[in-house]
Amino acid sequence: MLVRAGDLELARSLMPGVELVAAEIDDLWMRDTGPVFVRGGGAVDFNFNGWGGKQEHRRDAKVAGFVAGRAGAERVRTDLVLEGGALEVDGEGTAIITESCVLNGNRNPGWRRSEIEQELAHLLGIRKVIWLPGIAGRDITDGHTDFYARFAGPGVVVAGLDNDPESFDHDVTRRHLEVLRSATDAAGRSLRVEVMEGPETTRVRDDDFAAGYVNFYVCNGAVVGPEFGDRRADAAAKATMEWLFPGRTVVQIDIDGIASGGGGIHCTTQQEPK
Repeated sequence: MLVRAGDLELARSLMPGVELVAAEIDDLWMRDTGPVFVRGGGAVDFNFNGWGGKQEHRRDAKVAGFVAGRAGAERVRTDLVLEGGALEVDGEGTAIITESCVLNGNRNPGWRRSEIEQELAHLLGIRKVIWLPGIAGRDITDGHTDFYARFAGPGVVVAGLDNDPESFDHDVTRRHLEVLRSATDAAGRSLRVEVMEGPETTRVRDDDFAAGYVNFYVCNGAVVGPEFGDRRADAAAKATMEWLFPGRTVVQIDIDGIASGGGGIHCTTQQEPK
C-alpha cells in the first residue's frame, strides 16, 4: 500500500502486517494512477491526467512510473490517456471500454476510435473492443467501465443495473445491457450477461456515494465485494459473485468511507503479478 510519508506511523497502527511504501500521492485511486501490468514483464503508463484535468494530479501522474520501477518492470510509454477503471479485459483479447471516458476530448482529443483500438492492440494485445456509451460529465471519471460491466471470465460478463428512476445511470445501464447482449468477443462468442442490481437503500445518502456491486476486486483465492446495508441486495450480490467465481471465497466489507469519495474496492486497487 502506498502511503504519504507523513501518514506512515498512523497507517502502521491501523494495518499491522501490511507492507507500506512511502510515496508522493494526491489521492487513493490506484486503479487509475497505477500502471497496467502486461505479460512479458512490462507495465503500461497511461498518462493519468486527473480524469481530464478535474483534480490536482501532479503527484499521482508519477505513480505509474514509481510502481513500475519498484517492481523492476519495463515502463511502457504511450500517447494514449486512459485510466485503469475505464478498461476491462477478459485475458483473451477482448476489452470493454466506455466511449464517454476514453473518446472524451479531455483525454484524447483528435483520436479516432480506430486509432485507439490499434494502440490498445499494440500495448495490450486487444483484438476486439466492445464500446459502451457511458455518460460524461456526471461523475469525475466520465463513466468508468468498472462501475458498469466486468468480465467474470471469457465470454461471461456481469453488468450493473440502476433501478432508481432519478439516477443519471438509470437509462444508460439499460442501454449497456442491450449492447452487451448483442455483442461478441474476440473469439466470436456471444456474451453471457448476468445482471447485478444496485442497492435500494444505503447507510450513506449523498449524491457522490458510489453504491454499486460491480466494482468488486478479484484477488488470489477470493473476491472482495461491497455491502451497503441493504440486506436483500447485499445477499443477492454475494450469491451472484459466488456463482460466477466458484472456488473463490467471496467476502463483503463495509466500504462507506471509500464509496463516499465516489469509488469502490476495484478503484482503490491495481493488481501486480508475482
